[in-house]
Parts: sequence; structure tokens; C-alpha cells
Amino acid sequence: MSQYKSDLVRILVERGYLYQATDIDGIDAAAAMGGLTGYIGFDATASSLHVGSLVQIMMLRRMQQAGCRPIILMGGGTTKIGDPSGKDKSRSMLDDAKIAEHKAGILKPFSKLLAIGDGQTDAIVVDNDEWLSQFGYLEFLREYGPHFTINRMMTFDSVKLRLEREQPLTFLEFNYMLLQAVDFLELNRRQDCRLQMGGADQWGNIVNGVELCRRVDQKEVYGFTTPLITTASGAKMGKTADGAVWLNDDLLSAYGYWQFWRNTEDADVGRFLKLFTDLPLDEITRLESLQGADINDAKVALANAATELLHGKAAAQDAEITAQSTFGAGGVGDALPTFTIPLSSLKDGSMALPAALEFTKLTPSRKEAKRKLQEGAVKVNDETVSDAQHALSEGDLRDGAIKLSLGKKKHALLRAEG
Repeated sequence: MSQYKSDLVRILVERGYLYQATDIDGIDAAAAMGGLTGYIGFDATASSLHVGSLVQIMMLRRMQQAGCRPIILMGGGTTKIGDPSGKDKSRSMLDDAKIAEHKAGILKPFSKLLAIGDGQTDAIVVDNDEWLSQFGYLEFLREYGPHFTINRMMTFDSVKLRLEREQPLTFLEFNYMLLQAVDFLELNRRQDCRLQMGGADQWGNIVNGVELCRRVDQKEVYGFTTPLITTASGAKMGKTADGAVWLNDDLLSAYGYWQFWRNTEDADVGRFLKLFTDLPLDEITRLESLQGADINDAKVALANAATELLHGKAAAQDAEITAQSTFGAGGVGDALPTFTIPLSSLKDGSMALPAALEFTKLTPSRKEAKRKLQEGAVKVNDETVSDAQHALSEGDLRDGAIKLSLGKKKHALLRAEG
């Protein structure tokens, strides 16, 4: 029997989300009473979040599943400053139009994973630019400057590690933790928000907010962080040799997303099933106990469940069928990433294979494509090709498409039109 009274804390702990909390018993008591509101902030630094941010979105989902109210805080204001946590250099400055564009892209997956609306446990979207842009500089310093000491700020990892690496830390970035602390204060005042969650690298920023709420308004609020999610081999979650694993389907297809989860390392399957799917814990226990080749069944279950959450059941099923066809019988599945080229480029021989590999994103560059060709890692219609001068032609078309493969796990289709 769980030691916790609330569904929220029990779920978060049992499924492996807890790393640090300012007062886990206080969070538990507040959640057990009902009506607890919590938030996570997302700065608009790119047009899409990647899978490294998925654990945070899943925590908001867990809040909703436990009868609590989640807030998605968009960092329209803090994006203009830049969080130094875990960074070696300053962010590039973005204008208002670019920030708005990024916000729209970042919000896309939330509506698939959360119910957003006006209901008691529906998530709401708030932008911290609503209050941060209203402050005058002197007003902000007088109001909040006395509550922060340089001595304390220098002890936080976001500052200390940057200085230890002898990387410049601008005064602009140094202010970031003040702004994030004020976010918590404002959300507590406006939405009765009593919980801030985030990754382990946000601990110092979260603690600042908890203390500011206590000092300024004498309010008791809480902080909760997740562990840094890495793979069993030590790689950072969401980063692969081929780049980020994006959540938006215009940057990564449902099939590519499914394949990412299918390629999970054996030692990570159980942990990822708990964090990134809604499968019951007893089923996860069964799946993670599978041995030998049977562990692949658990990986398929992980890929199906994770993909269904983000892209829907039909897309997950199509991805699995495509994988079975592509890998099992050397065939072509309908859900493979597909790219269109003019038929004329096949007729005149202008579509060199290295260019095609770069175009289909199987390799990040033509130089890398040539290296893979020399290694014998490239196939055209399941036939190995090693000539870097090879040009695709009409004769390579099979039912109007050419199947390109890099190694055993990466495939794409080139369709010719015109």
C-alpha cells in the first residue's frame, strides 16, 4: 500500500518522475485535498519541442489524470532573456514575430496529450509576457531585487557550472532566475498555483520561486523536479546521432517517432514504459521481465503506446505494419517517410545518390552520405550500392517510388512526379 494519500504523488513516485521535491508530504497533502494547480514553463526557443521535453508534458498529463489542474506556461517573456541552465553560450536573440511562431509550433503536441479548456481539471495556457513586459526596470529592481543575494545566486548550478567552464555569463542571463521566480509568484496570485515542476537542472530556479512566494506573500508553495533523463548508455534523451527527435509531425513523421521508441536500449524499456506511456504498472512489469529476443515485444509495445499518445492509434498501427513490411520482408510500408522529386531529375541523371540521401534526411550531409556509401551501408531498393557517383534513374522506380535505406533501421521513399 502506498505511503502517499494523493493519486498525484503516488503516480509520480511509482512511475519514476521524482528526483527532488521541496516538501513531498506538503505536495501530497495539497493534492489529496483536491484542486491543486501546478505548472511547467516552456521557452519558445525553437519551432517544436523534442522528446527530451516529453517527460515534462507527461507530468502535466499525470496531474490531469490525478484530478489536478495543469498550467502550460509559455515563456514569451523569458525567451527574450535566455535560461543559462546547462548552456555553454548565450541564446540568440529572437524578435516578437519569431517567438510567436515558435509558441504556435510548441503548443501543437499539448492538445494531443492534455485536455485544454475551461473545465475544473482542464489545462490552461498562460504566457509570462503578460506580466514581465509590464514591469519598468527600476520598479522591478525595487520590488524584487532585495529578495535575492548574489552570494546565493552564485551557488546555483546554472551559474556556477557556467563560470567553472569559463564560459561568459551575461548580466541578461543572470537575471533569468529572478524572472522565473516572479512567474511562480504571479501564477500563485492569478491562478492559485501552488506547484512548479521541471527538470533537475531547474531546481535552483524553482527554489527561488518557492522562497519568493513565501517572503513576499507568505504563501506556501512547492517545487518538484524529475531526474535528467538519459539512456542506459549515457546519451541525453531526445538527442541522436542524426539530430533531435521532434514532437511535431512536420519535423518528424509518425513512423520516425515510432522507430525511435522501437530502438530503445534493452535496459531502458521498463523505465520508459512508466514515464512515457499510460500502460498499467502490472503490464509494464510483465513486459520488462521479457528476456532474449522477446524483449523486442516490449519495445514494440513501447513504440505503439508512445506513438498512439502523440499521433493517434491509426498512425501507431500504420507504423508497426510498415516496420514489419520493411524489416521483415524487404518490402515497402505505406508509412515510410516519403519525399517527392521531379521525374525529370531521374530522366536526366541529375539526382545523385548522395544528394538523395541528404534530401530524404537519411544523412545530415552529402559528405556523410558518401562516407556511408563507402562503408556499404546504403541500399537502393534493398540492393547495396557503394558508388558515390551513382545517379538514380527511371529504372530504379518500383510502383512509382524508390526505396532508400541506410543500415537496417532507416528507410525513406522517393516518389517521382511530373
